[in-house]
Amino acid sequence: MSEPREPEYEQPVDGFGTVRVLRLDPQADADVVHAWASEERASFWGMNGLTRDQVAEIYAHLDSLDTHHAYLVQRDGVPAALLQTYEPEADRVSECYEVEPGDIGVHLLLAPAGPEGARPGWTSALLGAIASYVLIGLDRRRVVVDPDVANEKAVARFLRQGFEQGPLVTLPEIDIPDVYLPEKKAQLAFLRREVAFPG
Repeated sequence: MSEPREPEYEQPVDGFGTVRVLRLDPQADADVVHAWASEERASFWGMNGLTRDQVAEIYAHLDSLDTHHAYLVQRDGVPAALLQTYEPEADRVSECYEVEPGDIGVHLLLAPAGPEGARPGWTSALLGAIASYVLIGLDRRRVVVDPDVANEKAVARFLRQGFEQGPLVTLPEIDIPDVYLPEKKAQLAFLRREVAFPG
């Protein structure tokens, strides 16, 4: 049994619950992340077909980097999302847009809906708390996301949340030791702090 982790961020959300952002433990959280990433709906995450140990290895490598970080987001103590943040200038996305000071990149994998099925307002409330963590908690000016252009649900979700649609880009293939990422056609979108949290 691993020791309880102090949250990096905690925010009560009216009518939703308490959102906590915990630094991902590559081993302790591997079962949850592997289960989510193995689902067909998560095919755009790029981990379909990987074993639990392979997923743990990927996040152990990520944990060794200064520029990329992974977090388990909980709602009232229950895993709700996998959040990854990264410095855009240290990522392939920087080859596709002009990085501004204060930018931060985000990848997000939501937990599957439970047996209760549809959960109106759930994603919006969770995304709002995550935006608060990234923009205010980490003191950043702008979030950039790069969902696969074919992942229409994710693109629509970000635009509903107030993100501004950016250009369609092709992220280049990366093939270096420990990391392989195929070429990806992505829809960039941006959320500025003053838009998300005016005043």
